Amino acid sequence: MKEQHFLKRGILGLSAVCAALVLMGTTPAEAKGPLTTEAKTAVVQKDALTEARINVVLKEAYEKFKNDQNGKNADYIKALAIVDSKMFGITLVTPDGKVYEIGDTKEVVSIQSISKVFTAALVMQEKGDKFMQEKIGVNATGLAFNSIIAIELHGGSASNPFVNAGAIQATSWVEAKDSKERWAKIYANMDDFAGKKLGFNEEVYDSEVNDNKNNQAISKILDARGRMGSDPLEATTVYTKQCSVNVSAHDLGLMASTLANHGVNPKTGKKVLDSKYVPKILAVMATAGLYDNAGDWLYLTGTPAKSGVGGGILAVVPGKLGIGVVSPPLDKFGNSVRGQEAAAYIIEKLGINPLAQ
Repeated sequence: MKEQHFLKRGILGLSAVCAALVLMGTTPAEAKGPLTTEAKTAVVQKDALTEARINVVLKEAYEKFKNDQNGKNADYIKALAIVDSKMFGITLVTPDGKVYEIGDTKEVVSIQSISKVFTAALVMQEKGDKFMQEKIGVNATGLAFNSIIAIELHGGSASNPFVNAGAIQATSWVEAKDSKERWAKIYANMDDFAGKKLGFNEEVYDSEVNDNKNNQAISKILDARGRMGSDPLEATTVYTKQCSVNVSAHDLGLMASTLANHGVNPKTGKKVLDSKYVPKILAVMATAGLYDNAGDWLYLTGTPAKSGVGGGILAVVPGKLGIGVVSPPLDKFGNSVRGQEAAAYIIEKLGINPLAQ
């Protein structure tokens, strides 16, 4: 009888607590955590990526930064120096394939170092993530993207696939019987990420292929250390080709959204990269994607991103959206000034910093 009495009192007591919580607008589960009802409502609103909200923030970003005159075009590659510096386009693509864009989103620039992401993904798809970690590396070098010294300081390793040494290495390890097949696979892979046939910039290629002696030297050193999967000079030429592919902000937005969508292109529905490898690629983007400014970018936005000296930049918010921006003038690190400003603004205003969720 005593047990029944205490059980009854316990149930009545719990009921009273629940009733009080209901009157307060809080459930028992919520009562355990630090969030007030108002705070939880704010979180829900923060995560509500409605079309209207995305369009408002996109327009704000464009208007806020379109007249920024800071930075200058890359000029160490002659063909990049003459690209229209006023070009500015922003594209956002969600995993369900909805596209939001403003500005010069169809104008193209050469993809340059952004191509490194997709060739690294191809090698990982063919050979696995352990191969990438052990044969090329996944750590930041702490030195310039085209450094030869970095190779020697890291025991003959390129350190990661987003510096030139690692990118040339990655190119060399794409499975192919010859240079022609290797280039065809790399090009087709980028097409798959973009969901279309991308153009090729002959002018940029001609400008680079005749002035890539530093990259040739890098490939020779890596070959001497047993790190190359094909002839070093052949791999350097193919790498130069991949950097010369044309992309627009629209293309970059779709390429980024394919990574945001676990490796499935939201436009075509094609699985381009196994989902288990996507976090690995994003991790390297987070630590080495924006040259020597990668740490500051991650600190500010919490997102994996990759830039190219052609003026493009893409950022990935896993599961939520991909961002592509094209604006040729670069800062001292080689990253698009307006590209960073616009992407960072969008991420902040939409409340989608992955590290703040």
